[in-house]
Amino acid sequence: MFGYFYNQSLRKMTIAFGQIFNNIQIKRKDSSGTTVQSIRVPLAYGPKEKFLVRLDQQPSLENREFAVTLPRLGFEIASINYDNTRKLNRIQKFRKVKSEKDGKIMDFNYMPVPYNISYNLYAFTATAEGGLQIIEQILPYFQPDYTVTINAIPNMNIKRDVPIVLNSITYEDSYTEAFTKRRAVIYSLGFTAKTYLFGPASTQKVVKEVQSDLYTDTDTTNKAREERIIVVPDPTNADADDDFGFTTTINFYEDGKKYNSITGEDE
Repeated sequence: MFGYFYNQSLRKMTIAFGQIFNNIQIKRKDSSGTTVQSIRVPLAYGPKEKFLVRLDQQPSLENREFAVTLPRLGFEIASINYDNTRKLNRIQKFRKVKSEKDGKIMDFNYMPVPYNISYNLYAFTATAEGGLQIIEQILPYFQPDYTVTINAIPNMNIKRDVPIVLNSITYEDSYTEAFTKRRAVIYSLGFTAKTYLFGPASTQKVVKEVQSDLYTDTDTTNKAREERIIVVPDPTNADADDDFGFTTTINFYEDGKKYNSITGEDE
């Protein structure tokens, strides 16, 4: 029943979420307030446990060069849920007309389905000061949401503005040895991206002429046709999204003869 299609909707949303936090920095200063080191915090996709296991397996990480261990940023998809409060009219379409050798054809896609994607962002630092620097570069932008634009269907020029809402912030100071020997300071931030998922795109030809036969009796088999109405868009090369008027040609039948309603001539 279902055919293959892949709009990369979830992938694009996840990349867009990560791009928000790919330029976080930490600066270390000496006693005079002069910056002696500026570090761009590495960002990677992965669960929180992945980073914690690495720290547990290499207990000497905290004594190594600060730039190659901590700080770190990690994020992951926590859940995907349907959002019925943002449901759209499913019969409406996005349309794009394109020309082919055999005439004009139209690509269309039905309205997307609203989904909430929950993300967790983790900030790992070796000091409390480092964690505060990271958090302060994030929180002011979420009031409580931050909007990004997703190029959902490039072939049809469909773009969507997606609000990303900050839901929660938790703090953890983890250690395994003496109280004064800190292992990692961890901030966990929960977000919800209110995005849309598109189905497969389809193609159809543009209607250029509509013909309707009218009868005075429901018995269309034995009764003669009384009238034929042909509606042609004006101009005849009208696009699918044009809304201008049309011209109508009516051919009617009387005593078995066909007449044109405009010229009145026997055809």
